[in-house]
Amino acid sequence: MARDRRRRRAEREAGQEEKRERRRKGWHAFARTAVDEAAKALERDPEAMKTLVELGIVDPDAIEKPGANPFGSATPLCVVERYLERKVREEPSTMATLGLSALQVLGDEENTMGEVHDLTSRPAAATVSALTVAFTDLHGFTSFTASEGDEAASRLITDHYATVEPLVRARSGRIVKRLGDGLMMTFPAPEAGVVACLEMVDHAPDPLQLRAGAHLGDAVVSGDDVFGHVVNVAARLTDAAKGDQVLVSDDVHKAVDALPGVRFGRPHHYRLKGLDERVPACTVQAA
Repeated sequence: MARDRRRRRAEREAGQEEKRERRRKGWHAFARTAVDEAAKALERDPEAMKTLVELGIVDPDAIEKPGANPFGSATPLCVVERYLERKVREEPSTMATLGLSALQVLGDEENTMGEVHDLTSRPAAATVSALTVAFTDLHGFTSFTASEGDEAASRLITDHYATVEPLVRARSGRIVKRLGDGLMMTFPAPEAGVVACLEMVDHAPDPLQLRAGAHLGDAVVSGDDVFGHVVNVAARLTDAAKGDQVLVSDDVHKAVDALPGVRFGRPHHYRLKGLDERVPACTVQAA
């Protein structure tokens, strides 16, 4: 009797597994057909294709070889960020309409990639590097957009990027993200980050003022993106800075020590949004 029950149970399990395998094969066949049809449709609409590729929704390799490559690999967060970047570039007032600032979106690590705060559980393709992370923000940009309109604000941002991006590259920096009036950057050396921030303050577009913040620490580098607590602190320091001001953490100050042509202010402990402990930081000025 027991042997018969085991045999019947084994037969039921084998039958269930066979059904699951048929469903898997059916789903894969349906998905491949859907991808093939979507690829053909996108080939007939180059503008839609361009938009979806820019947003990361569609992988161009999947269009060239349907079924051989994933249709898209971007995460939902990545798609949203790319969409916002594109939308805000065309209509800078979008951020104000959403009730957000560029710093809130660019530096909100706690809500967007909280899992990588633990550097031991980082994504497999990621690496950990000691970096200086800096943010900039144009003080008064929302008011400027409201009074002058999207077209004038878009021209201002375009000219601003054309001015400051060479300054960042000249100091071996890398622009990780840009959104409206905000930039997120990394520098291999804290000295380079401090000098670049001061130079950008001097090149703020009239009539606005630029503010910047920087922090030094271990960052998770995954593809073109950077995550970690260091990002959060740098963004919050920028938010705490005033117009025409650079605010750096005590870690940056200690790492730089004496830098010709640069004067560090007296350190203060700042209570920053989203952080439990006060962060020691100081202002930086050209001597």
